[in-house]
Amino acid sequence: MAEKIRVFIAGCGDVGSRLAERLLATGQFDVWGLRRNPDLLPAGVKGVAGDLTAGDIHLGEWPDTVDYLVYCAAAGSRDESVYRAVYLQGLRHVLAKAASIKALPKRIFFTSSTAVYHQNKGEWVDETSDTSPTSFSGQVMLEAEALLQQAAAPATSIRFGGIYGPGRDYLLRRVKSGQGYPKTPVVYGNRIHADDCAGMLHYLIEKDRQGDDVETLYLGIDDDPAPMYEVTDWLGKQLGITVKPGDDVPARGCKRCSNARIKEAGYRFLYPSFRDGYRALLELS
Repeated sequence: MAEKIRVFIAGCGDVGSRLAERLLATGQFDVWGLRRNPDLLPAGVKGVAGDLTAGDIHLGEWPDTVDYLVYCAAAGSRDESVYRAVYLQGLRHVLAKAASIKALPKRIFFTSSTAVYHQNKGEWVDETSDTSPTSFSGQVMLEAEALLQQAAAPATSIRFGGIYGPGRDYLLRRVKSGQGYPKTPVVYGNRIHADDCAGMLHYLIEKDRQGDDVETLYLGIDDDPAPMYEVTDWLGKQLGITVKPGDDVPARGCKRCSNARIKEAGYRFLYPSFRDGYRALLELS
């Protein structure tokens, strides 16, 4: 019987748990998940209790070897000190821990954010675009990406857009309250379903272990970075609710993110547009 591939997921919350379930379903992986309360992990995941922000000696018991390390922690609060603790200190601690086990991972994955882009006039951006963020969130993520590239193992960052899915239903709740977004100024949203976040990570792990080239950076966005008013108007129609435009706009920069690189790599989205993803959510509700 072939030895299973070992994957360690640090910060195994929503996206990490979805990834773990996908990996385990293949029967080809053993999966460890690190979080403060391992009781919340999916069945079959080997739980590791630890605190990412408290130092590498507080990261629990790891297996002797890890083939793939995935760092997909979530800050849980839009506070700069929390961001720095989770995405910089936590990543630093995990990299130190990974360097102390018998063999380095074949590749390390880090879930970053499109907040690294400063563009705000509807420009298209991709992995080669300039990044000069003015927000602390974007600045911290860029620092974390740079830290990752200093690791002794090959590393890949994935800049995800706004993640939605079960339990991530802010827009649905907004529309149900009758609030939409104004048509002017046009603000574009860059979204990805949580299942596609996990699907992309799974796909890249498989690609790497098969010996195919994996880039150091990808954008994780669906095919349709549509205007926010278009999204809320469409949701209103599905729910039979007339939404008011509202006078507030999303705080994040207005840019349109291209997913061409990950699609050229062969990944096919489960939910290519917000219509596909939210239609599935509405069927669940």
